[in-house]
Amino acid sequence: MGGAPKPVRAGYAAVPTGVPRQVDAGPGRTRTWAPDGPLDLGLVLGPLRRGPADPTFRALPDGSVWRSTRTPAGPGTLRVSSYGGEVRGEAWGPGAEWLLEQLPEMLGAGDDPDAFAPRHRVVALARHRRPGLRLTRTGLVLESLIPSILEQKVTTDEAYRAWRLLVRKYGEPAPGPASVVGGRMWVMPAPRTWALIPSWEWHRAGVDNKRASTILRAVRVAARLEQAVGMAPEAAQARLEVVPGIGPWTSAETVQRSHGAADAVTVGDLHLPGIVGWALAGDRDADDSVMLSLLEPYAGQRHRAARLILLSGKVPARRAPRMPRGDIGRL
Repeated sequence: MGGAPKPVRAGYAAVPTGVPRQVDAGPGRTRTWAPDGPLDLGLVLGPLRRGPADPTFRALPDGSVWRSTRTPAGPGTLRVSSYGGEVRGEAWGPGAEWLLEQLPEMLGAGDDPDAFAPRHRVVALARHRRPGLRLTRTGLVLESLIPSILEQKVTTDEAYRAWRLLVRKYGEPAPGPASVVGGRMWVMPAPRTWALIPSWEWHRAGVDNKRASTILRAVRVAARLEQAVGMAPEAAQARLEVVPGIGPWTSAETVQRSHGAADAVTVGDLHLPGIVGWALAGDRDADDSVMLSLLEPYAGQRHRAARLILLSGKVPARRAPRMPRGDIGRL
């Protein structure tokens, strides 16, 4: 069973408020899109960032968000900015056209925030304060699956470090204007490249054999896993969980991003049940069964409810750390 006793993040990337500046970056493709309601780029795209030094994600002072990824058409870099109620996307590389085609879905066009009905005051207040929350749908599985596997049963810092080191060493420079974003961004490795990473490099990155083996098994069936984007979230999770080492925690964390799955609540997490239990019932010792019972009124929207609870900031006081930090790469 995939699990991750790690601090649960609310999925928010701080995006400065500014007037997006023009980018002189050579030939690139552009698209504009007008969302039908409030849109907060930091809230929508934040779950795609794996730590503040993620080499595939940048948020710049002018209010723009940059991400690099491996699309079905090849590597691509996307810049997204929002001003005056309109979103502008600019893209570079072989995957540019695919990224721009996917832009509205990535920004929550397929999401329906109005389908959500708060049942608790804390949830209602969080929703009122965060009207720009929409659930992203990237249409890509592996880019969310691999970092989710890296986050199994370790601290977030350890997982972020592993992702950063492996992407920088085995990925490829992202297409587009490195100088504009203050340094080179990177595209995650292709499935075959992941499969060829030597065992000692996994070790140096602090990735134990169990997680490395799970990634290797996943990339061997990468095409089949990517096909899951055409399935309902529940069916997609079932397909992912066929791979040994991928359980409900990992599959939920993946489809939340790849599918925009509003009901894919994360189970098997060390912190989330206590946070939900505390916010909704004053029970900081809640387990998964209690959490699921408390979220039952939000059936169909449980992931959104959990996001709003996390964004509310209503969390129990911290206790002594329960997950020891370890770095096998430095042994």
